[in-house]
Amino acid sequence: MNRTGEVVLTIVGALIYGFFAAVGSFMVWIFNNEAIWDQAKEEVKQQQPEVPAGDMDVVLNMFQSGGWFLIIVSVLAVILGIVSIVLMKGDKNPKAAGIILIVTAVLGAIITVGAGIFSGLFYLIAGIMCLVRKAPQSITVE
Repeated sequence: MNRTGEVVLTIVGALIYGFFAAVGSFMVWIFNNEAIWDQAKEEVKQQQPEVPAGDMDVVLNMFQSGGWFLIIVSVLAVILGIVSIVLMKGDKNPKAAGIILIVTAVLGAIITVGAGIFSGLFYLIAGIMCLVRKAPQSITVE
């Protein structure tokens, strides 16, 4: 059975997850750069002098750890998407691929607090298609 639709949807979802991994990498890079870090602190001090410096450090550390979190979740989702594509190719095990895609879509959307909803939507549709589509039955005339 031809599973082109499922493969294309999985690839699109994986590309979007890859974009989120790049965004996470950019966040980590930005918040590891001391010059940008100091400039951001100065901007906040000028605009809101009542914010303590310790609170600003906590917020910036939260963004940096959020970047790592986004990278890890996105890379795992891309890897699981590739595994699903391998399972779909040649109609080897589309049910397992569908289950992997659905679980990845739901967990990716929940864990990233909605950031992975669009890529998860592609994975979810592809997973449902894997589970629902059946191979055409050959009719034998006796």
